[in-house]
Amino acid sequence: MATFHEFDEKAITSVLEAARSLYDQKILDERVRIINPIDDGHIRIAAQCISVTVDNGRICLNLPLGIGKFCLPIPSIIPNGTAAQACLDICTTWGIPTGVRVTVSVAGKVIVEKTFLKC
Repeated sequence: MATFHEFDEKAITSVLEAARSLYDQKILDERVRIINPIDDGHIRIAAQCISVTVDNGRICLNLPLGIGKFCLPIPSIIPNGTAAQACLDICTTWGIPTGVRVTVSVAGKVIVEKTFLKC
């Protein structure tokens, strides 16, 4: 049975609050009532990096925003038991969460990057 690593809920909540605050501030600011054609409302904010271990050629994570459990494939050249780092970025549009991006690194080198939903 795979071990599913999880990201801290506080880190996720903090990112969502930060993304919302950017656009809440703009809505309240009288000077920004004009539509800005170069701002599409999209922002991606780093949430957290956690330590993980390669298990059966994959890294398994429990992802937020209702995405759920997912296992990322790891190249066979990287042996089971290898320490790795999984980083989570959360994407929002106008402060509303739209997806996540997960990056897995071994010895500082990104080996897998996967986007879920829209980022």
